[in-house]
Amino acid sequence: MKSSATSKRRQGAALKTSRQAATKPADDKTPRRGARSQQTRFSSRLRAWGRHHRSMAWDSFQRLVRYPLGNLLTMLAIAIALVLPAALWLTLDSARLLDAELDESATLTVYLALSTDDAQALRIEEAVNAEPSVLETQMISAEQGMAEFQQSLGLDDALAGLESNPLPISIVVRPESVEPAAMQQLASQLEALAGVDEVRLDLAWVERLRNLAELGRRVALALGVLFGLGVLLVVGNTIRLSVESRRREIEVVMLIGATHAFVRRPFLYSGAWYGLGGGLLALGLLGLGNHWLSLPVAALAASYGASFSLPQLDVTGSTILLSCSTLLGWLGAWLAVTRHLSSIRPQ
Repeated sequence: MKSSATSKRRQGAALKTSRQAATKPADDKTPRRGARSQQTRFSSRLRAWGRHHRSMAWDSFQRLVRYPLGNLLTMLAIAIALVLPAALWLTLDSARLLDAELDESATLTVYLALSTDDAQALRIEEAVNAEPSVLETQMISAEQGMAEFQQSLGLDDALAGLESNPLPISIVVRPESVEPAAMQQLASQLEALAGVDEVRLDLAWVERLRNLAELGRRVALALGVLFGLGVLLVVGNTIRLSVESRRREIEVVMLIGATHAFVRRPFLYSGAWYGLGGGLLALGLLGLGNHWLSLPVAALAASYGASFSLPQLDVTGSTILLSCSTLLGWLGAWLAVTRHLSSIRPQ
């Protein structure tokens, strides 16, 4: 009897141990299954969110294609509002290149005394090159100066009768900095050198051109802001009419629990499509204008003995223009829809 009781106790302990061993893995797997289920729910929601965005983008594009004439006129109005700031941008870009060339042409002319011979002129040029704010120098002899003077004025016969050359040896100095204060300081230092008669510095025309360029930049910025507001108004008015035409549909979906973000989404894509289409039309208008004006501008530049071509938008500029137009269309749609959704009360 005693042995049978002992065996029963052993069997009960073994059965209990087996049950604990059987239940323990299940308890360990419970948190993993919960984490997996949460991850699955998040991924399914993300896929549903992406599907809805693709559906709304395609649906809004189909609505634009369904009424091509009216929507094309809206995009054309956006394109016209974008062409002028973009054209000014291109003009200022070419002006920046011109400004860089002007910086290279900003020089000082050091006139030596008439009694200076070639050996003294070389020593003076070495002293000028020793200045830390001087990039390079070029010596012009008296004979070279007279030849250039005769060629520029066309007075060969009149100047040929002169008994002596009245022009001195000169040194053209290209400074390291083209700032007016730095060039004035360099001119004062060069005038103090022995054998230097005069240092000629003329920056008035460079300053005028820089002031005009700065004025152009500010005008372009102001026009860009004004025409950007015009794009917002055009897109906002178009989206407002679209919201009013679908008012009943919006009320129904809001009654069944749709959020403002859900309702706003198709209109935002419509605004983005308007902006993108307007940007593409603006690029086309800029290309046509460039092609139309390139020949007369080239002929005018050739008549002055120069070569000039109208600037064009590169890949970076085209991407910036399309991005700005799309963003303006999206922002105009967001403002219009947000304002009108606050006034819609489902009944």
